[in-house]
Amino acid sequence: MLDLLDSLLMLLQGSTLGETVRSGQYLYPVLEAIHILGIALLVGPAFTFDLRLLGVGHRVVSATTAARYLLPVSHIGFAIAVTTGIALLSAQATVVAGAGAAPWKFCLLILAGLNVPVFHYGIYRRVDEWTDAAVAPVAARVGAAVSLIAWTGVIIAGRLLAYT
Repeated sequence: MLDLLDSLLMLLQGSTLGETVRSGQYLYPVLEAIHILGIALLVGPAFTFDLRLLGVGHRVVSATTAARYLLPVSHIGFAIAVTTGIALLSAQATVVAGAGAAPWKFCLLILAGLNVPVFHYGIYRRVDEWTDAAVAPVAARVGAAVSLIAWTGVIIAGRLLAYT
């Protein structure tokens, strides 16, 4: 399994994308800046929605209204973060994968990614029953807490990649 992962990382690093990112004088820092903006668009609205599920602002906005306005922005941020993240990884995939924080970042990314369908195909299917409730069901609150913790961990581990 590790041999397959190593082969994929070397393939990505040796790709035209990897070569382009490495050789472009300002491409890497521009991609980093866009990546950070993507993360902001992803995490800002997601955290706001998660906080709503945890009860913040329950008198101001329903869970469905919050989802309708916040989650599409979060999806755009996700697309930007993934696209730029792959491009950044391609520049030095084997080095990044060898960093101590890499397993943490990728495991937390998987956790955050799995949390989305579990939430949306689980408790959120009955959102009409609790959209205006002061306290969301336990499953919704657990999903929100997992989201907050996982995305915070992804960001911290991502920053640590440069130092581990």
